[in-house]
Amino acid sequence: MSATSARLLSLSAATMLLAISSTHVLAQKKYDTGASDTEIKLGNIVPYSGPASAYGAVGKAQAGYFKMINDQGGINGRKINYISYDDAYSPPKAVEQTRKLVESDEVLLMFSALGTPSNTAIQKYLNAKKVPQLFLATGATKWADPKNFPWTMGWLPSYQSEGRIYAKYLLKEKAGAKIGVLYQNDDFGKDYLKGVKDGLGDKASSIVIEESYELTEPTVDSHIVKMKSVNPDVVIIFATPKFAAQTIKKIAELGWKPTMIVPGVSVSIGQVLRPAGFENAQGLLSAHYSKDATDPQWKDDPGIKAYREFLAKYVPDGNPSDSSLMSGYNIAETMAILLKQCGDDLTRANVMKQAANLKDVQQSTLLPGVKVNTSPTDFSPIEQMQLMRFEGENWKLFGDVLTGELGTGGSGG
Repeated sequence: MSATSARLLSLSAATMLLAISSTHVLAQKKYDTGASDTEIKLGNIVPYSGPASAYGAVGKAQAGYFKMINDQGGINGRKINYISYDDAYSPPKAVEQTRKLVESDEVLLMFSALGTPSNTAIQKYLNAKKVPQLFLATGATKWADPKNFPWTMGWLPSYQSEGRIYAKYLLKEKAGAKIGVLYQNDDFGKDYLKGVKDGLGDKASSIVIEESYELTEPTVDSHIVKMKSVNPDVVIIFATPKFAAQTIKKIAELGWKPTMIVPGVSVSIGQVLRPAGFENAQGLLSAHYSKDATDPQWKDDPGIKAYREFLAKYVPDGNPSDSSLMSGYNIAETMAILLKQCGDDLTRANVMKQAANLKDVQQSTLLPGVKVNTSPTDFSPIEQMQLMRFEGENWKLFGDVLTGELGTGGSGG
């Protein structure tokens, strides 16, 4: 073989090697709209205004969390571009803002959109477009329906599951008690109501009054007066923060002392209990899945220490007693874990594949024993909660961590 032929052969081999290695690099890095070598775009809607504006803290915490991640170098070398718009808890506004995020901002996915009505309004659109609708800040049962909505996955424990936990407690500790239920007249409230009725089973007749209110009402005082006329021993308050606070306060003003239960979405000391008056909330019951940053039992906990440092630096106007900030932080942490797991395959299909493959994920601010788990047939990342009682100025956990049984799929009421 001549020297020229040898050089050509060597050059050819080098070219082939280069082509193979280039193909390997290309095979490793896959992107859909909203992802690149340098950036991952996440779209979000949250009510920064309107009747549920207390939940705006969720978006503020997430913006702070992703700024912290970016300051640390991003995820797999990519910065997170978190684009969050106000939908005022209005379904038509939610549709408008979501279309803007998908079609104009060109986000990779919709992340942690808040509220059952808003997510209901955008679910079919996102599934038709095959855009992930991930880690929703709502516990409606219908978000865990991979068969019919393979691009939608919730995050919070299911409202129906939580309702069944309260029913279990009442059957054991308050057998024979008359129960009154105040609920928001939408998917959110009806989902909770269904859960507690299912949990009570043949004892559901112990519910002596079901009183619904509209989100547009300025106050629920008249509903509470009506409920008192029936005088139930237990009042379950399936309401968002503003109305939960009003209810607790009005019950106290009436000199009425039933056992009261509020849902996990309305346990914020800053947004609910302080406005209602700590003295009016003594003995209040609920259930939760994450640590309370103001609870003395966690003062030396590494996860809570890191969380408080995060708030001080990235959400300086945030009050540690606002549990909505903790929710935003927790959901953002799950998203960061998921994106890291996606590696360099940032296609929408792989994002959903990895979202359905989270195994025993332990997060720093979830209660001991509560882990994030998903599978291709289980789109409910958090299924465990622990009961708690409000005493003094803090929630006190009691009993075991309970797992709510969830059906596959389901309707949201």
